[in-house]
Amino acid sequence: MIVIKFGGHAMDGHAHQWMTEIATRFKAGEKFVIVHGGGPHIDAELNVRGIEKKSVNGFRVTTPEIMHVVEMVLTGTVLRSVVRSLIEVGLPAVGITGSDSRLLEVALKDQEKFGLVGVVKRVNPKIIHDLLDMGYLPVVSPVANDETGQALNVNADIAAGAIAGALRATQMLFMTDVAGIYSRWPDKDSIIDEITVARLKELTFADGMVPKVEAAINAISSGAASSRIFDGTSLPAFIDALEGRGGTWVRA
Repeated sequence: MIVIKFGGHAMDGHAHQWMTEIATRFKAGEKFVIVHGGGPHIDAELNVRGIEKKSVNGFRVTTPEIMHVVEMVLTGTVLRSVVRSLIEVGLPAVGITGSDSRLLEVALKDQEKFGLVGVVKRVNPKIIHDLLDMGYLPVVSPVANDETGQALNVNADIAAGAIAGALRATQMLFMTDVAGIYSRWPDKDSIIDEITVARLKELTFADGMVPKVEAAINAISSGAASSRIFDGTSLPAFIDALEGRGGTWVRA
């Protein structure tokens, strides 16, 4: 089973190609779970509403006003668009959120620092297993409720990594808008081809790399066999990743 995190600029104009590639492999018997992001879509809606955006360590600071936009965009516009596009290429996609059947049990990460940002405490993957067993392709939107019922914004990389771990995925693939993890971002010569979790934990990264690194580590620590971060805007890079090549490969 392969879990794919789909987000960033990988959503712009390239989706049909990689979705068609998934359809071919799905029909041949491979199983996939997709977790989507949608940062650019959220930013666009915030701009329309004149709401200022801010991030800390790569995580969006989420006020109640911004949380309303995040939930509306991710679980509405983006989730429906991704599911519709997958269905158009012949895939039996079904969209769910982190709240459905308590898929993601979450708590506040640090309300004073991040606002309504959730950290995943537990994954209950039964709903995903059930959908896979019935022949569907699950698509997960990374919004979940805490135990009080408050909707929280869960970083899509973190949500995907946690789900991949709970599913014991053979691969956790992070489609993003960079070629991999850079040790000295944005120095393009500092890309890491392969690294162990232990070594990755020893390094310090710039803001944009933090969620990706944390998610890659968490996926393996939770039970996934490996993680790979790669350029999701490139179809050849996507095919390489499916076949275990390219980007940054993180292993135990």
